[in-house]
Amino acid sequence: MTTAHAAAPLRARASTGLAGRIRIPGDKSISHRALILGAMAVGETVVTGLLEGEDVLRTGAAMAALGAEVTRGDDGVWRIHGVGVGGFAEPGGVLDFGNSGTGVRLAMGAVSTTPIACTFTGDASLCRRPMSRVLDPLGRFGAESMGRAGGRLPLTLRGSANPMPVTYVSPVASAQVKSAILLAGLNAPGRTTVVEREATRDHTERMLRAFGASVSVETHDEGHAVSVEGGADLRAISIAVPGDPSSAAFPLAAALLVPDSDVTVEGVLMNPTRAGLFETLREMGASLDIIDRRDEGGEPIAALRARFSALKGIEVPPERAPSMIDEYPILAVLASFAEGRTVMRGLKELRVKESDRIAAMARGLAACGVKVTELDDGLIVEGNGPGGMPGGATIATEMDHRIAMSFLVAGLAAKTPVTVDDSAFIATSFPGFTELMTGLGGGLVRVNR
Repeated sequence: MTTAHAAAPLRARASTGLAGRIRIPGDKSISHRALILGAMAVGETVVTGLLEGEDVLRTGAAMAALGAEVTRGDDGVWRIHGVGVGGFAEPGGVLDFGNSGTGVRLAMGAVSTTPIACTFTGDASLCRRPMSRVLDPLGRFGAESMGRAGGRLPLTLRGSANPMPVTYVSPVASAQVKSAILLAGLNAPGRTTVVEREATRDHTERMLRAFGASVSVETHDEGHAVSVEGGADLRAISIAVPGDPSSAAFPLAAALLVPDSDVTVEGVLMNPTRAGLFETLREMGASLDIIDRRDEGGEPIAALRARFSALKGIEVPPERAPSMIDEYPILAVLASFAEGRTVMRGLKELRVKESDRIAAMARGLAACGVKVTELDDGLIVEGNGPGGMPGGATIATEMDHRIAMSFLVAGLAAKTPVTVDDSAFIATSFPGFTELMTGLGGGLVRVNR
């Protein structure tokens, strides 16, 4: 079950001349999927570059509890001996996913068409997040669940003994929902299809193909349809996890905001369903160069070079939201240092992340002296220009790693230091963040309590 932790306040002060060529941790979305699909495959899947943040490690532990053999070598290489599709064993205890919504929702899909019972839980933040958006379509396969109101954790899910294929029109643009259904469909006979009104990140489809699954994608009047054929074995593969673009956003944003900065991040995933922030930053006038483009393991990657820039406010197209949904907190910080107004809409999904990120960013920016309007589905930020954020606030991070990192970046360019009340949760997605940023020249210091 969940455990208490000691808060770790961290303060960021104005800095100059951030510089360096760095690598960031492996992509979190791909890391989760590598562990889960490796556990569902036959044979040994070998993974290099796995993100060793708490979220991903919890998923690895859950796969081991379900019967897969999951080991990490001294060389940092992970090996997963899978149990095959439909081969999961009933775990001996509760599966605790900590802060990871991706891990728990995808794992629910993976076990929902195997006749075992699993109890899922997480930390206080994850236990507030809605699971019904996944449980409802999984119920169509015949899975049964019992939990708190709204399908909130902790809950027990009993997989279907006789699953049937499903066609599901998703009411939300969520790669987690889509992925959970596709994973469930692997152990159901026939074709399982998910229809989305807007295409979401496609890592599950790409990786399913690499493991040998039959996946098709079509566009028709209802939207974007992704199908998987059930009943086939997955074959073990080798996976090299590229750098996480959501993590790369923080040092790149710091370089754009801090005077005299020049930072290059190498080996970043450039999947089109994840690269919306970079397109947006260039529209805002950012000096952001994309270099050394290449493909690795079926995914496009590149290096990105960011230098201090005078940004201008823009209206971000709402249809771009799925390709940068996790980057809106740091974009809101960047908008605070731009000239003019930045409008961000189509972000309702941020209401049900690790925190209500729309509300958390609005409160935090206002506390730092920025004029911000909170919308039902987004934010309007009135920028103060380069160096124009007053700062000086202590931010309530609400157990959200991206809120914490966003305001620490803000503090590196604000007039007065910005403090976050708890930096402990940064490790869920970006272990080594503090050390990396200080290595570039960022003024981050622990706060004695």
